[in-house]
Amino acid sequence: MKLVVFGLSVSSAWGNGHATLWRGLIHALAAQGHSVTFYEHDTPYYAAHRDCFGLPNGELVLYPDFDAIRESALHTLQQADVGMVTSYCPDALAASDLILASAVPIRAFYDLDTPITLDKLARAEDVPYVGPRGLRDFDIVLSYTGGLALHELQRVLGARKVAALYGSVDPHLHAPAPPVARYRADLSYLGTYAAERQAALERLFLAPARSRPDLSFAIGGSQYPNDFAWAPNIKYLWHVPPYEHAAFFCSSRLNLNVTRAPMAAMGFCPSGRLFEAAACGAALITDAWPGLSQFYEPGDELLVAHDTQEVLDALTLSDAELTAMSRRARERTLAQHTVEIRARQLIDHLCDAHSSTREFEREDAEPIRQV
Repeated sequence: MKLVVFGLSVSSAWGNGHATLWRGLIHALAAQGHSVTFYEHDTPYYAAHRDCFGLPNGELVLYPDFDAIRESALHTLQQADVGMVTSYCPDALAASDLILASAVPIRAFYDLDTPITLDKLARAEDVPYVGPRGLRDFDIVLSYTGGLALHELQRVLGARKVAALYGSVDPHLHAPAPPVARYRADLSYLGTYAAERQAALERLFLAPARSRPDLSFAIGGSQYPNDFAWAPNIKYLWHVPPYEHAAFFCSSRLNLNVTRAPMAAMGFCPSGRLFEAAACGAALITDAWPGLSQFYEPGDELLVAHDTQEVLDALTLSDAELTAMSRRARERTLAQHTVEIRARQLIDHLCDAHSSTREFEREDAEPIRQV
């Protein structure tokens, strides 16, 4: 298949998780014989931190404004099998119109932020990547979040066909690595600052740090405000590039996963960082959310914390206990959550959507022929 994707960013992993996910998927798709042309609005925000300049068996197109690539993108779509728009694409509405007006066989939307999308709609807030007709004109709507989110995409946004396409990990990039001194800590957290995560981060990271001044803590990620509640025993690394994620995870006794509040409330929302840390053989503790056991077994493959005390209890576990748990999580990850597996699932979903669309068109056309 030839896929054309209009997305947020694949060229820079600074301050967003979309890039890491797409890089892994694109590499896996290329290895399976598929190709991706990725259109990305060239913004100063990402250009200043660009760490990817090309795609295997595909093309990265950086453009200054949508009008500059409208005609060439339409030509590319006419030669492709799939046209896709993702959430938070800066030119999502224009790209959607172009895809829907083209003759591309499969028209798809991939919402990597479904709970955020639905939460904003429920609050009557603007969702700039969803037009007035919702998602009803796409052949398939993929969601990074499963469970209730899939039903809500149909009910609220009119999606005709929905399927979950969860996050994944590239085991070639994320694997056990030697610890690095600058990342060493008893408890680490890797994630861009988000207000929706702050309450959980306070409960599960900052409060434990204040309670255990004898232990070391580390946060990696961008956009933390100046008035963030730092403590003397918290080390801050403003950006950890993807190629150093493995070293970051493997340099701590325990790694914390915190989910944005709307996503945790809806559930079935495993973060890419969760899969990455598990693939590296790092011990994990996460906040609780519905559907977690579909991905990892709580208490066996990872730990779940609801409050500060449960994090403090986890920090008292022996290295042997944490190592055994992390080994089981890594085995589960390599068996079920790699980019190779997700790439095959993506192609299966797209092929299924194509078959369903053709069937829909045949059923819709038959009464007209009879008249």
